Amino acid sequence: LQKELLKYKQEARNLQGIKDALQQRLIQQDASVLQLKQELLRANMDKEELHNQNVDLQRKVEERNRLLAEYKKELCQKDRHLQQHQTKLDEMLRQLSEASYQQVDLEQMLEHKHALLAHCMKREAEE
Repeated sequence: LQKELLKYKQEARNLQGIKDALQQRLIQQDASVLQLKQELLRANMDKEELHNQNVDLQRKVEERNRLLAEYKKELCQKDRHLQQHQTKLDEMLRQLSEASYQQVDLEQMLEHKHALLAHCMKREAEE
């Protein structure tokens, strides 16, 4: 009986050692699981922050695109006005040029008439 008792005590000690080793291993695995959960939580927080930044950047891009479209529209309107004013300016320059030619013609006619008048007056004075 004593041999059996020693054998069972030895077996109990072995089983207790195995149990202690398994408990130690379980504690390490729990610590690893806890660490992984913390890393997952941090990763999820980082992911959420990146998502929020992405949403904010997309909103800013949309706002800038809207402003760009408005500026392009304004620029097109100003280009049209500039083209209209350029057309009017060209027409006025053409009219001014015609008026200058007419003025030159009128001045030549006036000089000719003055010359005729002077000739006629000279003739009348001689007669």
